[in-house]
This record gives sequence, C-alpha cells and structure tokens, in this order.
Amino acid sequence: MSAYPGVRFLPNAITVLALSTGLTSVVFALQGQWMNAMICIGAAAVLDSLDGPAARLLNSASRVGAELDSLSDLSGFGICPAVLLYIWQTKVHSGLGVTEYSWLVWASCLVYAVCTALRLARFNSLLEDEDPKPFTKGFFTGVPSPPGALLAMAPILAYVQFGPSFFSQIWVVAAWTVLVGLTMVSRIPTIALKSLRVSPAYFVPLLVLMVVAVVFLFFEPQLTTLVGLLAYLLHLPYSSYRYRYLAANPQLWQEKSSTRSTRPSGRRMRLNVRVPRRARVAGRLPDGTPALPVEKRARAGGRRRLR
Repeated sequence: MSAYPGVRFLPNAITVLALSTGLTSVVFALQGQWMNAMICIGAAAVLDSLDGPAARLLNSASRVGAELDSLSDLSGFGICPAVLLYIWQTKVHSGLGVTEYSWLVWASCLVYAVCTALRLARFNSLLEDEDPKPFTKGFFTGVPSPPGALLAMAPILAYVQFGPSFFSQIWVVAAWTVLVGLTMVSRIPTIALKSLRVSPAYFVPLLVLMVVAVVFLFFEPQLTTLVGLLAYLLHLPYSSYRYRYLAANPQLWQEKSSTRSTRPSGRRMRLNVRVPRRARVAGRLPDGTPALPVEKRARAGGRRRLR
C-alpha cells in the first residue's frame, strides 16, 4: 500500500480538471471573450494528454478512469466547441442576417458534436479488439477529438487575428465545421505522438524549435496556433503514406519494436512501493526474520565494505 493513497486518484483529478476547463469555455463564450474560451479548450487538450501517462506512471489505471476520460472528451471536445461555435456565429453575425440561416449554424454544430461522439465510441470499441497488424498501434483512426476541437475553432482564431473575412462567413464556417467532424469519423490514419521516437541527432534542434514555438505562442498566440493547425493538416498526407508503407513492409515495425525491447522497460519507471530493506522493530525484517548486521550482510553477499 502506498504511503500516499490519494496519489492514485491524481489521473482522475486531471480528467475532472480537463472537463471543468472545457465547460468554462462556454462561460467565456457567453461573455464574448473568444480568446479566453479557446484557451480553455487548449488547456483541456493539454490536460487530456496528461491523465493517461499519469495513470500508467502511478499504476492506477481503472475502468472508472477510462469511462470518465471518454465523457470528458465528449464534453470538452465535442459539446463545448459546438456550443462555442454556435454562440460565436450568432453574436458576430447578428447584424448580417444570421437569423435567416440559424438552422445552418445549428445543423453544422450538431453534426460536429455527433461525429465526436461516434469517433469516441469507435475508439473505445477498438481498444477491446486485437488488431493483427502490430504497426497499427502507432496510428489513430481518424483525427483525434482534441486536435479536432482546435481545428473546428480555427475560424474563430482567424476572426480574432484578422477580423471579419472570408473565413468568418456563415457558409464557410458551417462547411468547415462539418468537414472537421467528418475527418474525425473517417478512416484517415493519423500518427500517435506516443509512437514517435526522436533520434539523438535531432534532439537539440527539436528542443530549440520547441522553445521558439513557446516564445511565439506567448507573444502571438492566435497566429502561432493557426500555423500549428496548418502543420497538423499538412502532416495528414504523410501519415497516410507512412501507414501504407508500414502495411507493405511490416518487418520495419518489428525491427523497431525489437530495438525498443532492448531498452529498459517502462514498468521500472512506475512508482511502486518498495519493501523496506532495514529492520524496523527489534532487529527484524518486515517478514519476521532476524536482520543481520551490515557487515555480515555485505560479507554474505560477497560485496566489499566501503572504507
């Protein structure tokens, strides 16, 4: 048993925090604070990427956590972005005849939310199926819901950065919202970040690039996010090519997997509780056997004493 039992609930706490952050975006949207609303969605996406690794690190994965994560994704990346888009279009285009096309605005947001639900349902069902192709574990089927939510809000980012333009028109936004929803339920393979391995030769340049991106994100958040979303869209053709290449050459993935198996196992990084090595009470070990002095233990194990 861990000395800090509450630590095991940390992954679920991160999931609840992501859910709360996503719901808060609706409050900012009602107040017309579009950038704050999108920051909440972005923060929810970051938190969503942390709860899984935290559960594996603490060895506290559970069925409740998996179900809670799915509900959080549906709310934070499906319902909340749809409501945010609807509020934004109705407020921004209130003087441009949006009441005439209000059905189109709501229909596009509804299609996006339903596609998010279908995408999450398919993802949960695929977790229980064993795919005969091992390399498929390095890919998602369709665009995941967190980047899908950020892609759906790209017109709002363009509006905040450039003002009213072609990309903020009702028909364009509706078509874009439906298109993003369809990419989430599509069969387009997208590379999973957890499967990426950076070569040591590219580690320093990549680190410098990340620092530059963080600096630009701090001073130009809208423009930097738009560039990042554009880069994500441009990676989709490469992801499809990579998937087909591995499907034709599955031995390459097996060689990569064998190389990974020679490295220290990730299970050693889990925060498991170790049995105390020293005697606690009356010179006995936790199992009740008498504890030998340090010198005798060193001699029995064949180790040299430090002088």
